[in-house]
Amino acid sequence: MILPGAKIGSEGNICSHCLIENDVIIGDRVTIKSGVQLWDGIEIGHDVFIGPNVTFTNDKFPRSKIYPEKFLKTRIEDGASIGGGAVILPGITIGRGSMIGAGAVVTKSVPPFAIVTGSPARIVRYVESGSTLHRSTALQPSFPSEKASVRLGVGDVAVHRLKRIHDLRGDLSAGEFPIDIPFEPKRYFLVFKVPSKETRGEHAHRRCHQFLICVQGSCSVVVDDGSRRAEVVLDAPDKGIYLPPLIWGTQYNYSTDAVLLVFTSDYYDADDYIRNYSDFCKITKETN
Repeated sequence: MILPGAKIGSEGNICSHCLIENDVIIGDRVTIKSGVQLWDGIEIGHDVFIGPNVTFTNDKFPRSKIYPEKFLKTRIEDGASIGGGAVILPGITIGRGSMIGAGAVVTKSVPPFAIVTGSPARIVRYVESGSTLHRSTALQPSFPSEKASVRLGVGDVAVHRLKRIHDLRGDLSAGEFPIDIPFEPKRYFLVFKVPSKETRGEHAHRRCHQFLICVQGSCSVVVDDGSRRAEVVLDAPDKGIYLPPLIWGTQYNYSTDAVLLVFTSDYYDADDYIRNYSDFCKITKETN
């Protein structure tokens, strides 16, 4: 059943036993399999796949015959896929190109191109193929013997191998600014005690340069310039990754003992952050 106020795009496929309420927007080329109910407040982008019996909600505290003044908005962005039987809580965004595993219970927003599974859903990795972005490097880049850095093909992002000295008294790793790390730092910060299910970063900078080193433990870093994406594991104190401005950076899969050290070229400035991925893509498109 489709109520008259619903807005539905072209070339879609809506299967049997579905209900679509009035305040629902569905983009083009969307597949909605059987047994899905889309309640008021749900917005679905283009090229989205929704598996059978996916459950959407629009009220965090439902009571019979008691209605909120306005239902929470749930957004499914372009190219996302939701596996059968998944549960999507209200008021969240399922990011562009992401994949939700069958039966997952999604309690918070999912970053673009992330793959989440489980209850509550957590990120297990990022999309490697079939996405609109190109995966341009392996997780562990190899360094030519004479080179201290390797470009990843994502903007000017590069992985750097820093000096490491082995000694019976203990190892030492060092880097010099701007010889080994390509800018003069004005600030540093440490990220630690991050639960493995959590994701950090998920933003870009307009002007600020960053250099990341996991001085203890390990974490995965995903970098994205709006057209290409790569992922690198930082797992040694003599390996770092350089993120220039206008690179979307995400860190996830932290080990329990991980300590991430970040140098920045500028002092903290809230206005320098780009926190919405769609805005980031528009800015990079205009810049290029």
